[in-house]
Amino acid sequence: MTSFDKGPILVTGASGGIGAATVRQLVAAGAEVIASGRNLQQLKSLADATGCRTLPFDLESEESIRSALEGLDVYGVVNCGGFGGEIATPMDTDIAVFDKVILINARGALLVTKYTSASMIRLGKGGAIVNVSSQASLVALPGHISYGSSKAALDNITRVSALELGKYGIRVNSVNPTVIMTPMSAWYWGRPEIAEPFLKTMPLGRWATEDEIAAPIVFLLSDGASMISGVSLPIDGGFTAC
Repeated sequence: MTSFDKGPILVTGASGGIGAATVRQLVAAGAEVIASGRNLQQLKSLADATGCRTLPFDLESEESIRSALEGLDVYGVVNCGGFGGEIATPMDTDIAVFDKVILINARGALLVTKYTSASMIRLGKGGAIVNVSSQASLVALPGHISYGSSKAALDNITRVSALELGKYGIRVNSVNPTVIMTPMSAWYWGRPEIAEPFLKTMPLGRWATEDEIAAPIVFLLSDGASMISGVSLPIDGGFTAC
């Protein structure tokens, strides 16, 4: 049986679907969880339901991240906080939106890794970091120039961090989910002209659920994945294999 007794696990983006599902599954597995996110009411509700601690901070601000995380004892991290940006081609993209997507999805995750890995090294117990990336980093999706670029950067942050932190016993991996059909994503992915051809090219032919993404995240944090590092794991129903 997997044990999560080596120290707290920080989950950013915990007020969102994948982050909240990850918190719930980690708590159910016996982990001590610190949840961060933008929606304070949803964080409070999550804490009331699971008993997790909360630690909100701003992924756009290094000062906010440093103040929250410098010296914080953690064993694991899930970088799940993110920003979707816009659906646009390279020809009509809004560079201000592009900059914000990169700022939160890549720079924010790197800063969280910077300060939490320093604590892991100080504690000397090793650690595990999981970055929540996207299938959009692995294949070209129409309209995803900003989001896909930010997640491709995150995948490289994953690989380089795995290389640099391995000597301290710290593993770093990413998961690369397909679409989860939520009210936020339905405005685009729910359109028949978008959804039907997409699902026809996916072997499993359906949308993912939050729990189907959270479960591999929990596995990658666990001792069962003790020899896995530097991996970008598609959780996409086979879409990127085709």
